[in-house]
Amino acid sequence: MAVEFALFDLDGTLTDPKVGITRSAACALRHFGIQADPESLTGFIGPPLYESFQRYGIPEERMEEAVAAFRGYFEPRGWMENVPYPGIERALERLQKAGISLILATSKPEKFALRIMERFDLARYFTGLFGAPMDERRAGKAAIVARAIEESGISDPSRALMVGDRRHDVEGARANGLDTVGVLWGYGTREELETAGAKYLAGDLTEMEEILLH
Repeated sequence: MAVEFALFDLDGTLTDPKVGITRSAACALRHFGIQADPESLTGFIGPPLYESFQRYGIPEERMEEAVAAFRGYFEPRGWMENVPYPGIERALERLQKAGISLILATSKPEKFALRIMERFDLARYFTGLFGAPMDERRAGKAAIVARAIEESGISDPSRALMVGDRRHDVEGARANGLDTVGVLWGYGTREELETAGAKYLAGDLTEMEEILLH
């Protein structure tokens, strides 16, 4: 059955946010007396922030403080320390011309996702842009995918695929009856994506396009 809708993750799938996110995370951890090299903090790319901070022992009652410290760097400059993957715009253009409706479904707060998509002129390829609320505690991928499906009028999940680089994308899609194309150029490993249950794996943009256009 032909794919009519493709839901895309943002970080690690359309753009490489490494510099901005890891620097923001390092600033937030320093706030709690934890010294960490930004290069070691790529695990912050993809999951909701509260989940990442939990791994560093930040207590629940200080989670809002941690998120605020992260955004203290991210909001004024970190979101701009981001770059689209080479060739991604051409790939999106080809998919759009082939008649596939492209939809953004990201765990990044929608406010920042919109800024990034507009900064790189990628928003014009998408029929819908869906992100998390500013409250990171309600940033679960399944809820974001569910909203994207409902508001995009996707009545048959078999005609849609999720495209993402982390297990959260796979799990969020599966919770809504969607299969996933796991992309290997982002921050999730082949093992992570296979273990999560990604139906397809794409090593590069050409492979991703072939899967979606098959």
